[in-house]
Amino acid sequence: MNQREKEIYRVTLIGTAVNAVLIVLKFIAGIVGRSSAMVADAVHSLSDFITDVIVLIFVKIAGKPRDKGHEYGHGKFETLATLIIGLILSIAGIALMVNGIEKVIHSLGGGELPQPTLIALIIALFSIGSKEWLYRFTLKRGREVNSQAVIANAWHHRSDAVSSVGTLIGIAGAMFLGERWRILDPIAAIVVSVFIIKSGYDIMRPCIDELLEASLPEEQEREIMRLIKSVPGIINVHNFRSRRIGNEIAVDFHAAMDGSQSLFEAHAKASMAEKVIRDKFGEGSIINVHMEPLKCS
Repeated sequence: MNQREKEIYRVTLIGTAVNAVLIVLKFIAGIVGRSSAMVADAVHSLSDFITDVIVLIFVKIAGKPRDKGHEYGHGKFETLATLIIGLILSIAGIALMVNGIEKVIHSLGGGELPQPTLIALIIALFSIGSKEWLYRFTLKRGREVNSQAVIANAWHHRSDAVSSVGTLIGIAGAMFLGERWRILDPIAAIVVSVFIIKSGYDIMRPCIDELLEASLPEEQEREIMRLIKSVPGIINVHNFRSRRIGNEIAVDFHAAMDGSQSLFEAHAKASMAEKVIRDKFGEGSIINVHMEPLKCS
């Protein structure tokens, strides 16, 4: 296991441990404290726990070296893990929204909602603090190791913190503003669920682009073209194609050169083009250069 994989595992295991504690505390607080919002929040934390497990499994696969069956590497396994995280996040948001709507309808129809107790309020505060810390810690480490899955997981922690804020507002309103204000609990859950669903969508969108072989962003393509043309002897570039494979880029292009030079000289220029791209975008960049001769000078 390389250093990057070790760091991803360490960060994810810390998140898994925190989530495991929160799941237990939230379920106890939701049941004992008579708070349906806290139970829903516990389910959201459970989805965090599941995504941690997914990251641990798929990052291990993504870190495997290239082999006969996967000659471009296993980077897309990490992309798949990120997509699953976004999907779980969206499903959790939809479930919270449906649950909140049902409770609002029940209350407006004359039904009585239970009054939460102090334990639910305390656990909501604890959840907000711990999940916000976990978000900042995981995001920092995810950027350091350049892992989409870890960064996606960090935003999942943030969405859980936001969800707990909504839960806190609902619980506090139900506790201190009287019986008719207990409807604040499910209303807050509905509002938070919208942000959770959006976060899931934002995470899934780039993953879908990658799995559908979408090109790199225009600014990255322009930068790569600039780097190629900066190599002395490469006169023109065409048939340029790009995509992303996990955390690495992949580019193919035709490099037009003076046809009178030797193959050795042309190959040296192509190798220099590969080097300037890897210096900028990482050693794992996958680059295929077709050397195309122009008319002899």
